[in-house]
Amino acid sequence: MTTLSGMPGTIRPVFRRCFTVLAVGLLSGSALSMAQTAPPGEVMALYDIGSAPSSRRVMSDIETLVNFGTRHTASETKSDTRGIGAARRWIFDEFERISASCDDCLEVFYVGETVSGERRVPDPVEIVSVLAIQRGALDPDRMVMMSGDIDSRVSDVMNATADSPGANDNASGVAGVLEAARVLSQYNFDGSIVYAALAGEEQGLIGGRIVASHALEQGWQIKAVLNNDMISNISGIDGVINNTVARVFSEGTRAVETEAEARSRRFTGGEVDSPSRNLARYIDSMADRYLTNLDVEMVYRLDRFGRGGHHRPFNAVGIPGVRIMETHEHYDRQHQDLRVEDGRAYGDTLDGVNPDYAAKLTALNAVTLAGIAGAPPFPAQVKAAGAVRASATLEWAHGGSEQARENLAGYRVWWRKTTAPQWTHSRFVGNVTEWEFTNLVIDNYFFGVSAVAQDGSETPVVFPGPAGAF
Repeated sequence: MTTLSGMPGTIRPVFRRCFTVLAVGLLSGSALSMAQTAPPGEVMALYDIGSAPSSRRVMSDIETLVNFGTRHTASETKSDTRGIGAARRWIFDEFERISASCDDCLEVFYVGETVSGERRVPDPVEIVSVLAIQRGALDPDRMVMMSGDIDSRVSDVMNATADSPGANDNASGVAGVLEAARVLSQYNFDGSIVYAALAGEEQGLIGGRIVASHALEQGWQIKAVLNNDMISNISGIDGVINNTVARVFSEGTRAVETEAEARSRRFTGGEVDSPSRNLARYIDSMADRYLTNLDVEMVYRLDRFGRGGHHRPFNAVGIPGVRIMETHEHYDRQHQDLRVEDGRAYGDTLDGVNPDYAAKLTALNAVTLAGIAGAPPFPAQVKAAGAVRASATLEWAHGGSEQARENLAGYRVWWRKTTAPQWTHSRFVGNVTEWEFTNLVIDNYFFGVSAVAQDGSETPVVFPGPAGAF
């Protein structure tokens, strides 16, 4: 039997692959006057990853979670068939089953605390999330996370006993996390991937807050959180049916920005270039490159108008996060008691789930996770200069350790007009830490830099200064 991982008796695709650097001569206009090399090519494995998620498996997982009756944060924990306790144990066991199929490649564990004295958790309740980590080979502390929410609710957020299927909100998100783990655990990456089923979302984003605190205590370098909340509904209350567009919400400025950093940003820009915003742009570009029949609609808000999601606790402590979800919501199927009034059905039931759409959005997550986990360390200490000059200069430092950079091919510099929503121009400049944009006046453009791996995997674009630092 041919083995790709070096482990006898197993066939496990390896994400990294060799490439050839082709010299293309000197590039005029660079003050550094260095030999240029061709960038690595397409990451062919990402096409396979983008088509791998199964709508059948996703639907099966959603059905299993719905069949626990309710997954309210304060619901039953002792039963094996009903309540959030049974649900989180099943998720834990499912991660273990996935791990068994990849030679125990996942570290599966609970992260939780007993919480009380909060508006929606007045009495002591265990808030327990389930995590699985797929460790990277070169840079295991650098992570990208995909999350979904375990819990469900009805009209009264304090009602812990009524049936609360939570099919779309948010069994679909957890099912997507499990399916992404099944797909990506068959590959090796240089950075780590965290698969997270978070608890206590409906009670105030508590599970995310606990896990974010745990991540900081453990020294995890989480570069991106992809929060999936409602990824299976295609029929909106506005009458629109759409299975080809996903929304990605991202914050504009960093929640942890200091007064001094805000003042600097005022004079240099960065209001629409937080790491979360450039993560959203990255997700959009991955959909365009590696998926078919799916467009990403970037929404320039932390979340929906006046509402919240489980990426917010991560943003609050400086970890970049976005929310990925359906485009047209149906409010009769959110936070509703199961009932029929005047011939109108209410409740978050299985008939509102489109498994093909859920699998498609799972694929969007999977290619994004794989792209970031396969990339080298992010560029560090990115700086831009060029006031009152004909050319702009971009400088940065190597990120990570020498070992973590073993897969580094070089860097790509980016630029766009200040009003452009997406990066429009780029150039691979090799393994350097400075680049001059000859005859590009810094006043008229935004600039950034990304790190490129030897197999073509690439980080999101890092915008200069604290405003854009990952």
